[in-house]
Amino acid sequence: MDERTRLLHAGPDRDPHTGVSSIPIYQTSTYAQSDPEHFGPYDYARGGNPTREAVERAIAALEGGARGFAFASGMAAISSVLLLLAPGEHVLVSEDVYGGAYRVMTTLFKRWGLSVSFVDTADPERVAAAITPATRALYVETPSNPLLKISDLAALAGIAREHSLLTLIDNTFMTPYLQQPIAFGFDIVLHSGTKFLGGHSDLIAGLAVTRTEELGNRLKVIQNSFGAILGPQDSWLLLRGMKTLAARLEMQQRAATRVAERIAVLPGVRRVYYPGLPDHPGRAVHLRQARGPGAVVSFELASESLAKDFLRALRLPLLAVSLGGVESIASYPATMSHASMPPSERERRGITGGLVRLSVGLEAAADLIADVEQALASAGAYSNRDASQAEASLPVNQGGYYGQDI
Repeated sequence: MDERTRLLHAGPDRDPHTGVSSIPIYQTSTYAQSDPEHFGPYDYARGGNPTREAVERAIAALEGGARGFAFASGMAAISSVLLLLAPGEHVLVSEDVYGGAYRVMTTLFKRWGLSVSFVDTADPERVAAAITPATRALYVETPSNPLLKISDLAALAGIAREHSLLTLIDNTFMTPYLQQPIAFGFDIVLHSGTKFLGGHSDLIAGLAVTRTEELGNRLKVIQNSFGAILGPQDSWLLLRGMKTLAARLEMQQRAATRVAERIAVLPGVRRVYYPGLPDHPGRAVHLRQARGPGAVVSFELASESLAKDFLRALRLPLLAVSLGGVESIASYPATMSHASMPPSERERRGITGGLVRLSVGLEAAADLIADVEQALASAGAYSNRDASQAEASLPVNQGGYYGQDI
């Protein structure tokens, strides 16, 4: 089936007991049993809940995996998956990685005895060279957060197979609608369901999908033992959000492409990071493994003070920690998503004081562009003459996934 159809009908798409078109919220902690020795399919809600099971089955089907698991947050999903590893083992991680993942790996799991090295996964040769006898897993983000660096999934999965490494990927930015890493050989796919999958900034959730039943059985033990499960109401909200994912993402990435094209020619902007732009590094690789560029645009302004004044002057996007909502969300990685990363590490990775990350929502692209322009002008980035020159430099929309104005 087409991905748009699968989003609507993946997993249970109606309640098997009543036939209602929306899986009910089974708000319960326990289940009555008819016998003290022989239990039904559910016994205690930490181990299983019909509403949570529906979203778990749906994400597994959408990612093409064997088992799906829903957690209380994206970090709960990441942390639970890392518990598949053992003290003394070593993990290679994309150097441009979400700050929360960096924090948990370099603090809690470091004290636990897990060794972590950060490597540029956009270069498969560097990944291969960084593998040690203790390496047991490879953790990847592509496009990465926040610089949208592109890693070749097939190449990395091939290297991992040669060295018997477990492959993990955070697919939050792309979602299974745009990218399905299991098809390229990855073992576990992770999501912050809070973002595009939920889509409405009204829930916190994490998801994991395993490629095999055996790996799923191991993760199920951890989920039940560690207990960081997703509650039934948030499971229901996540199911509802996933049904509109295709419609939202198609509109969002069309608008994001127009916004990125415009930002790229504005004075005060040093660089734009977006896989939809022709000069984005790794763009050809990305479009081989994904169905579109996504809806997150990062850009570096000329100075830290300009970036802060720009964010203060924006009117339409929320200035907030998160992304993937129906409303546009602007964030400042240095004090938000990557605040837990030491300044020296941020600078080394290119996460400067001038960097802004914009998650494009469902507003009209023309309105977002106008707001970006007024915010830059308010921050003192350019004069009226500069704006006229930028207008003359604006690329012409060529169609394809760039689409029409919305």
